[in-house]
Amino acid sequence: MQVHSELILVRLVEGKERYILLFSTDVNLSASDILAYYRARFEIEFIFRDARQYTGMVDSQSRNLDALDAQVNGSLTALNLAKVTLRQEATVTAQPTPEVISFSIASFKPKALNEHLLELFIAMFDLNPTLIKLNPNYQKLLEYGSLKA
Repeated sequence: MQVHSELILVRLVEGKERYILLFSTDVNLSASDILAYYRARFEIEFIFRDARQYTGMVDSQSRNLDALDAQVNGSLTALNLAKVTLRQEATVTAQPTPEVISFSIASFKPKALNEHLLELFIAMFDLNPTLIKLNPNYQKLLEYGSLKA
């Protein structure tokens, strides 16, 4: 049995230059298509990793199929809502286009907690939210504890 495959070397220049080797058994695919498929594959893997580790996808102890279905759907919905929120923030703050934002719930959760705590402090101390949110240190406090891509 003979299997034909294609090996491509991709040179990525996004901040710093690096090389990756990608394989495909479809020799008719272009290098850019193979790269797009690999990116999509890893995005899917990251979604399931985050769902398992951070949103409780595998924490259900039920054996009922409907309950398990609800657990998985709730977990993936939580991830999607977090990603939508991140994209909306990126659009408002003129960050990179939403399609190229790297996302991990591991970074989103600390930022969401920090935002909640800052809102709570502002309300409890009866502070002017406009002045505080315009301060450059406000963004630093929001990002405190978040992972950088």
